[in-house]
Amino acid sequence: MTQPGIAPVERIVITDVDIPFGRLVAIFIKWALAAIPATIIVTIILMLVMGFFGAIFGLGWMMRS
Repeated sequence: MTQPGIAPVERIVITDVDIPFGRLVAIFIKWALAAIPATIIVTIILMLVMGFFGAIFGLGWMMRS
C-alpha cells in the first residue's frame, strides 16, 4: 500500500542510446581538454599536501646530498 501523493517505484532499462559519431567525437574531445586543467589542479594540490607533510615530518633530509 502506497502513501497518498507517492508514486510506486518503476524499473526502467535503457537498451539503446543513439548518438551520432561526430557528436560523440566532440564529447570525447571536450572531456580530453577538460582533463588537462583538472590534472594540473590535482597535481598542484598533491604537491602542496606532500610539501606540508614533508615539512611537518622532516623528510627534507632525503633531498640533501
